[in-house]
Amino acid sequence: MSQEYHITSLVVHAAPKAISQVESQINALTGTDIHAVTEQGKFVITLEGETQTSILDNVEAINAIEGVLNSSLIYHQVDNLEFK
Repeated sequence: MSQEYHITSLVVHAAPKAISQVESQINALTGTDIHAVTEQGKFVITLEGETQTSILDNVEAINAIEGVLNSSLIYHQVDNLEFK
């Protein structure tokens, strides 16, 4: 049996006045981890999940947060896990 595991990193740019709101909404998403936030509204985020769909759903959810100006995909890795 084989299963995938996805890890993606993003840089998200938010309006400086919306940083705390954006941060709390990103933290509420399953599989997200914020590694850094600047005063200018730049976030470094990783997303982890078992399917590409779960990653894309989180990217879409982040882009839909009020105050998010844009996001840039930096890295995406897929590992195939095999179970015996």
